[in-house]
Amino acid sequence: MSVPFWVWGVTIAAFAAIFVFDFFSHVRKPHAPSMKESALWSVFYITLALLFGGGLWLVWGHQHGVEYFAGFITEKSLSVDNLFVFAIIMAKFSVPSIYQQKALLIGIVMALIMRGIFIAVGAAAINEFSWVFYIFGLFLLYTAFKLGVESLRGHGPNEDEFEPNALVKFAERHLPVTQQFHEQKLFARENGKRVVTPLFLVVLTLGMTDLLFALDSIPAIYGLTQEPYIVFTANAFALLGLLQLYFLLGGLLDRLVYLGIGLSLVLGFIGVKLVMHAMVENNLAFINGGQPLEWVPHVSIVFSLSVIVAILVVTTLASLIRSRRGKAAPTEKS
Repeated sequence: MSVPFWVWGVTIAAFAAIFVFDFFSHVRKPHAPSMKESALWSVFYITLALLFGGGLWLVWGHQHGVEYFAGFITEKSLSVDNLFVFAIIMAKFSVPSIYQQKALLIGIVMALIMRGIFIAVGAAAINEFSWVFYIFGLFLLYTAFKLGVESLRGHGPNEDEFEPNALVKFAERHLPVTQQFHEQKLFARENGKRVVTPLFLVVLTLGMTDLLFALDSIPAIYGLTQEPYIVFTANAFALLGLLQLYFLLGGLLDRLVYLGIGLSLVLGFIGVKLVMHAMVENNLAFINGGQPLEWVPHVSIVFSLSVIVAILVVTTLASLIRSRRGKAAPTEKS
C-alpha cells in the first residue's frame, strides 16, 4: 500500500490538532478529571479510532483493515500496562492530581514523536534487510519471557523499587531543581533564580520511560503489519485518550492481576510469528543455505487478531473474577 505524501501530511496535522485540542480543553485549567469526564472522553477517542479503522477498511480493503485493528488492540493493551508505571512515577514524585494531566499529555506527545522516529527506522530496516524480523522476533520472545516470569512471581512495578533513569538522575544533580511545585509550570523563579520544577522531572521521566516502551511496541506491531502508515496510526490512536484512561482506570489497575501474563502471551505469539515470517523470507546464508524455508506455515492476520483478542478477553475476565473473589473472602470470614 503506497500512501501519498499529502495523506501523511493530513494525518499528522489531524493528530497534532487533536493533541492541541486536548491541551486547551483538559490541561490548560488544572483539575483532576471526574470519573464521568474520563469515561466520556475515553469512549470518544476509542470510537474515533474505530471509525478511522472502518474508513481505512473501506478505502484499502479487508487485509489492511484487519491489520489496523490487530495493531490498535495490541498497542492499546500495551499502553494500559504502561499506566501501571505512570501511576508509580506520579506517586514517586508526589505529583498533585490536578497537575498530572499536563505531565501525562506532554509525555504522550513525546512518546508519539519518538515512536514516529522508531517507525521510520524500522520501515527502512525492513525494506533493506529482511533478516531484521529475526531480531524483532527474538527480542519479543525475550521480552515475553521476562514479563511472564515477573507476572507469575507477582513481581510487578513497585513505587519503592522504582529508580529514575540516568538522564533524570543527571538532571537532578546538575540542574537547579526546586522541591516546590509551581502549579503546572515546568520552570519557575525562586529568589530571582530560574529553577526547574519537579513537574519537569516527571515529564522527563515519562518521556524516557515511553522510549523504553517503544522498544516493545514497535517490533510487536511490525509483526502484524509492515505498512508504516498503519503502524503509525495504530500507535497514535492507542496513545490518544491514554490521558483520560489513566484517570478512568485509577484503582482498577490493581485488579488487572493477569494482564501481565496476557501481554506476555501476546508478545510471545507475535514474536513466534515474526520469526516464522523471517524464515519464509530467509536470505541468511547459514540458515538453509540462504534459501526461504517453504515448509513454514503462513499465519494469517485474521488468525492473529483472533488469538490476540481471545488472550486479552480471557486474562481480563480472569483478573476481574480473581479480584472479586479476593474482596469476597474477608467478608465471608467476618
